Amino acid sequence: MTFRRFLPLCLPCLILSAGEVREEILVVVNGHIITRRVFQQAVEQASAALYREFSGPGLDAKLRGARERTLQGLVDSYVLEDKAADLGVVVSDEMLRGYVEDVKRQNNFNSDADFELALKSGMGIGLQAYMVRSRQDLMKQEVLRREVFSKVAVEEQELLAYYQEHRADFQVPGRFRVRELVLPKGVTPEEQADTRSKLAEIAEALKQGKPFEALVEQYSSAPSRSTGGDLGWLAKGVLRTDLEAAVLVLKPGQVSAPVETDKDVHLFQMAESELNKVKPFADVREEIRGKLQEPRAQSAIEAYLQGLRIRANIRYMVPKETILKG
Repeated sequence: MTFRRFLPLCLPCLILSAGEVREEILVVVNGHIITRRVFQQAVEQASAALYREFSGPGLDAKLRGARERTLQGLVDSYVLEDKAADLGVVVSDEMLRGYVEDVKRQNNFNSDADFELALKSGMGIGLQAYMVRSRQDLMKQEVLRREVFSKVAVEEQELLAYYQEHRADFQVPGRFRVRELVLPKGVTPEEQADTRSKLAEIAEALKQGKPFEALVEQYSSAPSRSTGGDLGWLAKGVLRTDLEAAVLVLKPGQVSAPVETDKDVHLFQMAESELNKVKPFADVREEIRGKLQEPRAQSAIEAYLQGLRIRANIRYMVPKETILKG
């Protein structure tokens, strides 16, 4: 492993200029320094995350080891960062931006401004600092992927078995595409009789094999008439409950019975349905591999990190026991 060059430090502090002491240095890892301020911030963030996830005795147990886990995490972060440099790991701007966009999408942030506001509130950092940190994290993940995960074998039959047992986990969110034909229900007896007559004509035309789209163009009073009644892809829950209930029982090509609302009568034709669609095995194979590799890789990761620590130049400028006591 290639170590970065650094100047010998005789005091556990960072001298910025003659007589000026700004930061107390706790640990030096190769050419990197861990200051008390950085360590304390990391401990506070780790503790806040534990408070959100645990409570009671479980929380107390987690908090007792938080300082040691945080310190070790900071040290390991730097040895992995140096290993990434040795391996020539590069995270392109495009990859980084794609990762950040995925995080935004998963957390329902529509703009960088909203995302940055949440970052400052939750982590105390801005978007640029988050991107720097994310690039470093992605590089470390790639090191572990190459050096550890890629060497943890998972048989193809194990992947297939997991897929079959957890098909519900890979379901595509339900959606459907329908066409509508809308007739005004009418107010007067004459208007209502006219509507019933048109419904009978439509039913007969459908029996004769006339395309639903053609009947929409001939009879429908809705704005969707110009597109053959096509409403496009709809997620479950978008339509009114009574209308959706009539639609969801249809198979592609089928037309519903008339559904009355306050002012109109609706007919629906199911165009396409993805209500119970499951992602193909080929699309989720690597995702499953990661799920199965992760628990098996934990001991291998610890052994790998221990090897990096042994080869690294790690110096505690303040005794470790003192750092952990706070």
